[in-house]
Amino acid sequence: MSIETSFSYTSRDSRDRVVKGRLDAASERAALSQLRAMGLSPITIAPARELTRLHADLSIPGFQKPIGLTDLAVMSRQMATMTQAGLSLLRTLNILSGQTENKQLAQVLAVIRGDVETGVSLSEAFDKHDVVFPPIMINLVRAGEIGGFLGDALNSIADNFESEVKLRDTIKSALAYPVIVLVMALLAVVGMLIFIVPVFEKMFQGLGGDLPPATQVLVVLSNGMIWVAPVLLIAVIVFSVWWRKNKHSLAVRRVVDPFKLKLPVFGLLLTKLAIARFSRNFATMIGAGVPILHSLKIVGETSGNYVIESALGKVQESVSQGRSIATPLALEPIFPAMVTQMIAVGEDAGALEQMLTKIADFYDQEVQSTTEQLTALIEPLMIAVIGVIIGGMVVALYLPMFSVFDYVK
Repeated sequence: MSIETSFSYTSRDSRDRVVKGRLDAASERAALSQLRAMGLSPITIAPARELTRLHADLSIPGFQKPIGLTDLAVMSRQMATMTQAGLSLLRTLNILSGQTENKQLAQVLAVIRGDVETGVSLSEAFDKHDVVFPPIMINLVRAGEIGGFLGDALNSIADNFESEVKLRDTIKSALAYPVIVLVMALLAVVGMLIFIVPVFEKMFQGLGGDLPPATQVLVVLSNGMIWVAPVLLIAVIVFSVWWRKNKHSLAVRRVVDPFKLKLPVFGLLLTKLAIARFSRNFATMIGAGVPILHSLKIVGETSGNYVIESALGKVQESVSQGRSIATPLALEPIFPAMVTQMIAVGEDAGALEQMLTKIADFYDQEVQSTTEQLTALIEPLMIAVIGVIIGGMVVALYLPMFSVFDYVK
């Protein structure tokens, strides 16, 4: 019986993207054969260094890298490649559990492999870990198993998640600059109030006379920061903990999600993002052969916005009574006329999947364009706002200097 060794590899997939990972094999030649069977072109391969005791101790529960959509997309793509190459599901899961870089996902895949080995279907094994695997992924895998096109279903999942990750990255890139600048500005203001204003206050007290109103306001704020800053810090921590636990609750989403779509600057962007996600997920579900009613339920749960989920609940009632999808959607303000009319045409022509894909592609481009416009608009706006705030504080601090000679007399 041969002893398997763990190998680290760098390779390129069919889309010419660099893929890194680990796998277990009896030899380097066997590892190369596994990579080629997975549809990967090896670049480098070498025995992986085992974790030292110190490194193992540093893997503290709760501080490990969480399982994200990118991890699931890579896993789905690799699983599809190996499945379509003829590898058995058990061997595929064994390879993936050994080479997946995300340790949490690797552990989950090892458990799933054990379940599949006992006769449980892949979708049922995924369903046991519904915290890790989204409903859309579980249902697409189930549809692929029933229809005999598991590899295609996994590729659809990977495409869907990759598009979702791209959209999220686009939004993050738009928000990163203003958020960082806003945080730096707040820290600068708090720092000036706590450390700089008291120095000027002591200097002004020795001069006598009354301080200008603007300077008096800064002094009052500075004195208040002694107890306001700790209270604000505690409030932020408490709110962060509460928000993390309750942000997905129905009561919170009913209030927060409609508010997000009405924001003056980012509301339009979030609306386009929600429509793009809805269209892409719905097209993926229909393309995989999932029944319409079940697809609507899953798409509603994975839409990420209560407004969309509520609208799709009404669509389910319409479809269950034999009516169309487009009619109840047309009554919802969040869906533009173009979207509902294209869906109606798709229903009439029997090409609903193609129409939904076109809608998703269109709104993907709209999100990209809107993000670029917002970035171009926000950068000078943030600079102007921060300049006014910091500049106003500096002017307020130096106003008493203009009458210093009057104080001396």
